[in-house]
Amino acid sequence: MGTLERSNVKTSQKEEAVATINRFEEIEAWQTARQLSRVVYSLTKQGSFAHDFGLRDQIRRAAVSIMSNIAEGFESRTQPLFIDLLGRAKGSAGELRSQAYVALDVEYIGQSQFQQLFDLAEKCSRQISRFISYLLTHPDNQRVHEDRVEYDSETFLG
Repeated sequence: MGTLERSNVKTSQKEEAVATINRFEEIEAWQTARQLSRVVYSLTKQGSFAHDFGLRDQIRRAAVSIMSNIAEGFESRTQPLFIDLLGRAKGSAGELRSQAYVALDVEYIGQSQFQQLFDLAEKCSRQISRFISYLLTHPDNQRVHEDRVEYDSETFLG
């Protein structure tokens, strides 16, 4: 299981408080991406949107890609790989926003549904950007690591 230590600077005292993220499910951007995926799946199973297999599948893939890249990055070997995969997740959030415009323009969704998709995707993108900025300013490769695990050779050779 990976661990990420995150520092939050208190503006009044400029003291650092360390919080630890032990699972990707604890990452706020992943939580937002999960919420976005639920909205995308709900909207794309209705009406004409459900029958436009190309757009429906593409916007669903973009939503799932955001979540998956955050999770894969957190579980990856190195901080640079994590940052790269976060960048891909951010790209997928942009792709989803673009596809939301298409869905609005062809009247698969209304303005309020579009705004919901757009706002969640943009929120996710901002969260990912801040996370990338944090990781770039704290290039300590020990910040993302696997917790100590004891391996029994009998398990693998048995």
